[in-house]
Amino acid sequence: MSTPDSKDFVAGVGSDQRKSPVRVAFVTRRTSAQVKAHDESIVQSFPEVLFRAAIVVQILACVLVLISLFFNAPLEGLADASHTPNPAKAPWYFLGLQELLHYFPPVVAGVLVPTLVVLALIVIPYFNINIEAEGLFTKDRDKRLRIFWVVSIAFCIFLLAFDVIVALVPTVITVVLMALAAYSPTNSPSQFRRSLAAKPLSFWVMSWFLFELVVLTAVGTLFRGPGWAWVWPWPGPGGVR
Repeated sequence: MSTPDSKDFVAGVGSDQRKSPVRVAFVTRRTSAQVKAHDESIVQSFPEVLFRAAIVVQILACVLVLISLFFNAPLEGLADASHTPNPAKAPWYFLGLQELLHYFPPVVAGVLVPTLVVLALIVIPYFNINIEAEGLFTKDRDKRLRIFWVVSIAFCIFLLAFDVIVALVPTVITVVLMALAAYSPTNSPSQFRRSLAAKPLSFWVMSWFLFELVVLTAVGTLFRGPGWAWVWPWPGPGGVR
């Protein structure tokens, strides 16, 4: 092949695209269009990440030991099938789901919602992933704004129809922050608004999911008493006795 500046090209046979960066290649039956690379003695690694993770693990272990020394575990008596507690609460990591069961039918909260979450985790990788992590409203702003408002209003109406106020509040807060991000220019004088405008869709979805998880778990743990009625977490009128 001639030099890149020349317009005269000579056909050649080869399968190493690094040595022969031609524009048109003829691949024969017994060869393939591959790049012949050699294993390098040095690989890319991030040892500082492992070091930081080790520090976090040690700090967490120390915190758990201190908590176990100064606070007793909230253990109850031996389980008795003839005297079940009221309310019978699931472990803390299932209390968010148990709180949803209070509002939705068991098929919806116990089967449909978890199934949709699992299907979403399977399907999402096949979509066009935002590798560059651009802001949600930086491209196709008008179209994305219409989709955002339609989905947000429809979801809020759905939660209101089932009277799920504990899930509606985090949703409304997330929608307000997303709206603030949508109408914030990337060169805004406020650093907080610039940060919101630069967040991708994955950030908003994960933030909403974690926000809902924390709120539902906290409500199921602290604010539910006998008969799954609303109580305050302190002694007194309407509180835990």
